[in-house]
Amino acid sequence: MNCCGSTGSCTADNIILMGKAQILSSMMEIGVVPVVRTSSAESAIRSIEAIHRGGIRAAEITMTVPGALKALEKVADQFGDSIVLGAGTVLDPETARACMLAGAQFFVTPALNIATIEMAQRYSKPIMPGALTPTEVVTAWQAGADVVKVFPASAVGGAKYIKALKGPFPQIEMIPTGGVNLDTTADFLRAGACAVAVGGELIDALTIKEGKYEIFEERARQYLEIVRKTRAEMTSKAAAG
Repeated sequence: MNCCGSTGSCTADNIILMGKAQILSSMMEIGVVPVVRTSSAESAIRSIEAIHRGGIRAAEITMTVPGALKALEKVADQFGDSIVLGAGTVLDPETARACMLAGAQFFVTPALNIATIEMAQRYSKPIMPGALTPTEVVTAWQAGADVVKVFPASAVGGAKYIKALKGPFPQIEMIPTGGVNLDTTADFLRAGACAVAVGGELIDALTIKEGKYEIFEERARQYLEIVRKTRAEMTSKAAAG
């Protein structure tokens, strides 16, 4: 999937100016969607600053973060067109609309809510509803999901489950979350995931409590290197037949 113009490159300078397809393409090119679920808006912002320094130009602030809307506004204002910013744990269309006004460019839901998908479609914003079973995955896709978030992936087999789903549903883009870490990211990509969503394995409470945000910066680099290396191997293998 590549909708970033004739050069095929999604740069930070044009993210805000992109349409829906370009935002999705940029996220998939990055390959990692950090799920920022912290105990305060301040720690969410500082965490995003760290992963941004580490090279990940995308982030999802969950609505479980106290002051999440203010955090969205602050990040959108601070980083402007150098980040793809999303809202996570969006439970209903009203919340999706509020997040949109606060600066969110894409939405992620923990479960399947058709009305929320319709809201995102109305404003041409990418949405990734949560689904688990084959029936839920297809229902989400038929309702207009741009990508289906398979959650919780680790509870049902991890990468093997993604591979099993991609067999009958090769046309449905999937991003797994739950059980995604430095050891499993490559497996999920090889299984057919278009990207991975990483929560506590990237941004954890203990590191925040200790104020060691530089650790997030280094982890971000590690995740990006795994994505780069794995995709290069997959391309090489495909070319070799």
